[in-house]
Amino acid sequence: MRIVQLNNEGEILDVIQKGDYRVLIINPAAYTHTSIAIRDAIAAIDKPAIEVHLSNIHKREEFRRKSFIAEVAVGQISGFGTDSYLLALRAAKNILSSKGVRS
Repeated sequence: MRIVQLNNEGEILDVIQKGDYRVLIINPAAYTHTSIAIRDAIAAIDKPAIEVHLSNIHKREEFRRKSFIAEVAVGQISGFGTDSYLLALRAAKNILSSKGVRS
């Protein structure tokens, strides 16, 4: 498992495209609603992606309810605070188990 925290869109794209992971868990923050580049990078990889948000983006302002990432992710977890990451890890483990990959 590798955890990175990046603020620069270009650096995020580099990590996605490098593909040094089996499942991508991503909290794209404000890029959720603005980045076609991150969406396209995720769509271009042949790996499952899980979108994570600490807050429930569907209970926030209207513009935050649209996620470009959700269209290319296997699922979205939001609204559970830091537990959102734990739920995403559980989902990633299940995805890998269903593919016969040991975590």
